[in-house]
Amino acid sequence: MVKILFVCLGNICRSPTAHGVFEKMVADANLAAQIGIESAGTAAYHVGESPDIRACQAASDRGYDLSHIRARQVMAADFKNFDYILAMDHANVQNLRRNSDTAYHGKIELFLQYGSQCDITEVPDPYYGGKKGFQQVLDLVEDAAEGLLTQLRSQL
Repeated sequence: MVKILFVCLGNICRSPTAHGVFEKMVADANLAAQIGIESAGTAAYHVGESPDIRACQAASDRGYDLSHIRARQVMAADFKNFDYILAMDHANVQNLRRNSDTAYHGKIELFLQYGSQCDITEVPDPYYGGKKGFQQVLDLVEDAAEGLLTQLRSQL
């Protein structure tokens, strides 16, 4: 099984959105037995909480369910246990690399590198913005998730 970990700062907006979107895409492709998906935050601000209600609503409007996801912090074991650790922005990439052995740095990447929008490298944090920010996150996440799924299919 290939294991994917999506990471943002608090694990209540961007990474759970990526988690839910990719989970549905993987299920729709009948690959759930071959691809494991989780999400986490580099900070412990929201451990145990559900995703932000605005993220849940935006995702639900597009047919994604985030209700089963609970925020958790990245743990040391994650670096060993996951094949891909996909961060939403450069700050989280740096934080992940700072808190892991160099042997695992090759697993840590920006999620949007799998997207088709070459000019955008980071998923912006919509937490302090309005509804439009959550829609933009979904647009970027859906695009990168399709690219990631295409790559994983070629490896399975």
